[in-house]
Amino acid sequence: MDFIERLQSLSKKIPQIKESLATEEATKNALVMPFLHSVLGYDVFNPTEVIPEFTADTATKKGEKVDYALLKDNEVQILIECKKYGETLSLKHAGQLFRYFSVTNARIAILTNGSVYQFYTDLDAPNKMDEKPFLVFDLEDLDDHAVPEIKKLTKTSFDVESIVDAAGELKYLSQIKKLIGQQFKEPEEDFVKFFASRVYCGVLTPKVKAQFLEITTKALKQFLTDSINDRLKSAMGSDVASPALEVINNKSDPDQNTETKVVTTEEEIEGFNVVKAILRKSVNVKRIVDRDTQSYFGVLLDDNNRKPLCRLHFNGKQKYLGVFDENKKETRIPIESVDDIYEHAEVLINTVSYYDTIGGSGDEVA
Repeated sequence: MDFIERLQSLSKKIPQIKESLATEEATKNALVMPFLHSVLGYDVFNPTEVIPEFTADTATKKGEKVDYALLKDNEVQILIECKKYGETLSLKHAGQLFRYFSVTNARIAILTNGSVYQFYTDLDAPNKMDEKPFLVFDLEDLDDHAVPEIKKLTKTSFDVESIVDAAGELKYLSQIKKLIGQQFKEPEEDFVKFFASRVYCGVLTPKVKAQFLEITTKALKQFLTDSINDRLKSAMGSDVASPALEVINNKSDPDQNTETKVVTTEEEIEGFNVVKAILRKSVNVKRIVDRDTQSYFGVLLDDNNRKPLCRLHFNGKQKYLGVFDENKKETRIPIESVDDIYEHAEVLINTVSYYDTIGGSGDEVA
């Protein structure tokens, strides 16, 4: 397996065993050691590469241990402190790492609960571990941007200078991305004023500010949707772009002997792309297929009527998102806009999980 496949393999293992990870030791045995061995390529049974319960006396503490030390050329390069799976990581857990960082040659420190890995170095002051990680990586939510940085820590690729050089940019990049994410969820007053002042020539009274808060929030959601749609179109080529904004399926009506037209609207295509964007981490998007009808726009798994994912009821004044439970019973949820589909991501993901786990057997949905 290549590097990303090894990461994905360990990631897929977590849902199967997480209920059994009640202690730190269980977490280390089931997740951390496989990460060091299978992903990073270190021999966890060779003390010249991996030292468990590593001890290095400090000025203030004697005999204190850190969970693992990774060595290269007989020098400690990486220190690792572990907590049990599911425990929220914080600086209070990193006391040993802070103390050991100054008395070893290590330039990299890792704090982990087996799923989330926080990576630290000494950007702010030499030989003093920073209080903020330069990279946070979650095995249960793999980030394509972080994978190349993790690969730099592998035994065969390890180059501490390269890692530290990249750490500065990574640290501030992650913090800026976090701030942008916060603004998307709940724009701050200064953020709203910045945009309002660029497009509005009048005085920013409290009423105008309130209006622009709503406008800016809506614009951010639409921008995100448009970006996702563009990415999907780029990734899938004509597969996304091919449905014309007006797709006409001719159906013969035996009673009327006339042809009825099913018109797929731009809004339905946009909603379909949002559903695919939500589910792309759970299932290959090529398995998600649209099937439009006169009364609703259907989204199916594997182009199978027995595997309905959702229905978009966009033909009337009130829009509805139709979602399905494990018995394939549809529930219609009123929504104001296509963006509101994101608020129901969990139920869509659960539906895919049900079909792939159980097999989706049952009667065809009418």
